[in-house]
Amino acid sequence: MNVTLEQIEFFLFVAAIVAMLARLIKIPYTVGLVIAGIAIAFVPYSNGIELSKDLIFIIFLPTLVFEAAFYIRWPALRQDFLVVVTLATVGVILSAGVTATAMHYFAGWPWQIALVFGILITATDPVSVIATFKETGVKGRLKLLVEAESLFNDSTTAVAFGVAITLALGQKIDPVSTLGVLGISIGGGILAGALVAGSLLLLAGQTEDRLVEISLTTVAAYGSFFLAEYFDCSGVLATLTAGLMVGNLGPLGAISTEGRKSVESFWEYAAFVANSLIFLLIGIRESHENFGLLLVPIGVAIAAVLLGRATAIYPLCALFSRSELRVKATHQHALFWGGLRGALSLALALGLPLDLPHRSEVITVTFAVVAFSVFVQGLTMKPMLRAFGEIPPAPESSSA
Repeated sequence: MNVTLEQIEFFLFVAAIVAMLARLIKIPYTVGLVIAGIAIAFVPYSNGIELSKDLIFIIFLPTLVFEAAFYIRWPALRQDFLVVVTLATVGVILSAGVTATAMHYFAGWPWQIALVFGILITATDPVSVIATFKETGVKGRLKLLVEAESLFNDSTTAVAFGVAITLALGQKIDPVSTLGVLGISIGGGILAGALVAGSLLLLAGQTEDRLVEISLTTVAAYGSFFLAEYFDCSGVLATLTAGLMVGNLGPLGAISTEGRKSVESFWEYAAFVANSLIFLLIGIRESHENFGLLLVPIGVAIAAVLLGRATAIYPLCALFSRSELRVKATHQHALFWGGLRGALSLALALGLPLDLPHRSEVITVTFAVVAFSVFVQGLTMKPMLRAFGEIPPAPESSSA
């Protein structure tokens, strides 16, 4: 893939215009980006640029994961850590199981392929919802649960995906060795993130130069990811760990007060650029997909994904209904409907082995589910939050 400076400038210009228009007509920014991507699919500047696993994993994902983790405060996460981990582990298994079963029995996909799809599509992407939260001022526990569950959910999905691919390719799996590999992937990812972030925080404490501090946080985000991936560990979990450490330990002296403001501004812009390019590219790719040939599998997949998400949220939240960790009903509904699919699911689908049976169908159906998430769930999220009282009602226009 060859990306020119002119193409990047053109895309950023489009993203800026879309951001202004989305605010003006009051639609989610990500929805506007996908629409814009579809519209510019035939513009010459878009030629030669397309989504790929490497583009999402190497360029975009570390930025998005680190920026989201950077703002999660550990004291709040610690209080709900059991809820978050339960949803992001057991919930992933339940959701993947329900989705895979539906795809096997109602779409006719072989079990191995259905399982691959079930796991990759469980990776939630709260970008649209978080953008809505920022626009409407939603904070507190709901914001924490949506962001943290999605981040840990992505880590679990990325780790489990390798097992599903091994099965789909007809290779034998030893349960004991598989558990060992999973343990190394998870533990190695956390260790890589802690080592990189800890080392760079110590180094950052020796300077008050905000540009140096920004540079060190960038190295923390990408260095932790690449180090973990080099040793076949979870890069997503490594960057998540690094983001949590920098965000929570940085203010304790490692990053200066003035430097933190600059770091926050930098990562806010970096996330804006990454999200803008991802959703524009999703729109471009959507314009080339022929969904009409796979209407039945797409319909089954959308229904199965929603059912799987409901199975992952409501029964598991019920386990905490008689404890201090009880998740109120409106928060459960927001977790269910806010479980949008996005970048990681697409990256895993696009990275499927070329010799995997039904590979093209899996990719097309994944893009269809992502499109449903962006347009249907993304557009209805704000009205749902307003109906639940999580955001103030829209002001009534006064008559003259």
